[in-house]
Amino acid sequence: MTFLLQATVDDHVLTATFETAKEVFAKAVEWHVVGRFTNINIDDGTKSYSIDEFSSMMALGEIANTVEADMAERLKTEGRLD
Repeated sequence: MTFLLQATVDDHVLTATFETAKEVFAKAVEWHVVGRFTNINIDDGTKSYSIDEFSSMMALGEIANTVEADMAERLKTEGRLD
């Protein structure tokens, strides 16, 4: 999946593309903190997110993956999943 990062600095729009959510999130935070860019948005091709919204989406995804992996491990341990 490709992610598009957009931000504004001095009335100019900057864009960059990234292959992973972690890469685009790290660059968005860097642009916000170090570069003092504004109007930072991360687009995943379906929806555009602010940094806050994207971090929540990433956290919820990690939680879902953890729960899914835990359930698979439990089923495997109990002999229900091979």
